[in-house]
Amino acid sequence: MEDITWELAHLAHVELLTPKLDESIRFFTEILGMMLVETHEDCAYLRAYDDYEHYTLKLRAHRHAGIGHFAWRARSKSALERRVKAIQQANLGIRWHEGECGYGDTFMFRYPDGHLAEIYFDTRKYQPDEQHKSALKNTASKFPGRGMNVRRIDHLNLLAKDIRAFSDFQFKVLGGRMTETIVFDEQPKGVWVSVNSKSYDLAITEDHSGLSGRFHHLTYAVNSREEVLLAADIALENGIFIETGPHKHAIQQTFFLYVYEPGGNRIEIANPTARLILDPDYETVVWNREERSKGQAWGLKTVDSFHTRGTPMPEDLYEF
Repeated sequence: MEDITWELAHLAHVELLTPKLDESIRFFTEILGMMLVETHEDCAYLRAYDDYEHYTLKLRAHRHAGIGHFAWRARSKSALERRVKAIQQANLGIRWHEGECGYGDTFMFRYPDGHLAEIYFDTRKYQPDEQHKSALKNTASKFPGRGMNVRRIDHLNLLAKDIRAFSDFQFKVLGGRMTETIVFDEQPKGVWVSVNSKSYDLAITEDHSGLSGRFHHLTYAVNSREEVLLAADIALENGIFIETGPHKHAIQQTFFLYVYEPGGNRIEIANPTARLILDPDYETVVWNREERSKGQAWGLKTVDSFHTRGTPMPEDLYEF
């Protein structure tokens, strides 16, 4: 049987929808410290200082918050061709198109819950000018010294009604490995996906709203747990709503802070610590109901909104 575990390289970029484009741009540039690299009509493209690609976040003006699409980069052109063939066989493919901002050909498809996604290999790597060139040759661009100083895109969390269908498509069609999962009464409630040595690039958790294709949060990583604490102070001083944290997750042990950007999307500032999955015989960690009822790593109870709020919210879909 074909081993497709390592066909994907990493989470590449995410498109977020926002009804307040200018305010969202200011949040990501001035509060998170990201760089605005390109704008086009009602879209803005941004990156963190050590993201190697031209952009990792696209903001698009829209009447409500939510996710437009997200993208995987394949490990090679041949891996891309193999995954596209598998997606087409699963009857979830849409079409090829030219990638944005100078990227190569990109294949668009949908996950079983309706999330729009892309996969590509040919990319456009960021080339800093003299103003943004780092003193260190092994850093993609200069440390910004601005706001929360996020370093790189880390992971994406999506909501889905049918976790098993989402999971089957991910692991049987696209690839990756399940590093951790939540299972209640033999039913999966959440799955964490790794496609490299990181503990996860994508998380899928159960959506209780009855809606499909919703977004939970996007995470950018900082260099230390202390910087997550500083991020909380920065959010406080700038009137940014803090939903929960700073604290430490039990699942994956990420040190976290959850805030909301002005458009209404949940954003996590996190330090994944030094946790990598290097064991070739690694076995998925399974969490049960009793274990999850204890809350986060040090006993902080998970706030109710973390289980109920995703974007778009049901009422947003009826606003015209």
